[in-house]
Amino acid sequence: MASTRRILGIDPGSRTTGFGVLDFLGDDPTYVASGTVSSADGAFPERLRQIFTAVGEIVAEYRPDVVAIESVFMHKNAGSALKLGHARSAALCATFGFDVDVYEYAPREIKQAIVGTGAATKQQVQHMVISLLKLDAAPTLDAADALAAALCHGHQHRIRTRLAVREATVMPR
Repeated sequence: MASTRRILGIDPGSRTTGFGVLDFLGDDPTYVASGTVSSADGAFPERLRQIFTAVGEIVAEYRPDVVAIESVFMHKNAGSALKLGHARSAALCATFGFDVDVYEYAPREIKQAIVGTGAATKQQVQHMVISLLKLDAAPTLDAADALAAALCHGHQHRIRTRLAVREATVMPR
C-alpha cells in the first residue's frame, strides 16, 4: 500500500517567491495549495526576512515531507544572480527547523520534466501544470513554477524508487 508524500515546491525570487504543495499517493499528484510570497518592498535584508518568515510559516502549516527547490542559474547580470542566491538561501534556511529532505533541481531540468523541453517559457510551464494537475484556475506564473518543481521531484522520486527496486532484485552473476 502506497503512502502519501507531501512535497513543497519553491521557486525562489528576490521580489516574488512561488510555492506549491502537492500530495503524492503513489504516482498520483493531488493539488493542495499554491501561492506567492511578495517581498518587493523595503531594503534587501528586510525582503530576505520576509521570504524567510513566510516560507517558515508555509512549512509549519503544510508540513511537507520533502522540499523541491529550483537551483540558481546564471544570469547575464551577476548582481541579479547574487540576489536570487540570497533569496533562495533565505527560503532554504526557513526549512531547516523542520524534518524535511531538500532536493534541488535546475530550472532546465524542471522544464524538461514538465513540458518536455528545457527551454520552455513560464507560460508553457503554467499551461502544463494546469493540465497535469487538472486545475480549474491558473496559478500565478511563479506558483506554477513551484508546482512544477514539486511535480518534477515526485516523478524523479518514482523513477529512483523503481530503479532501486529493480537493482535490488537483479541477481548477481
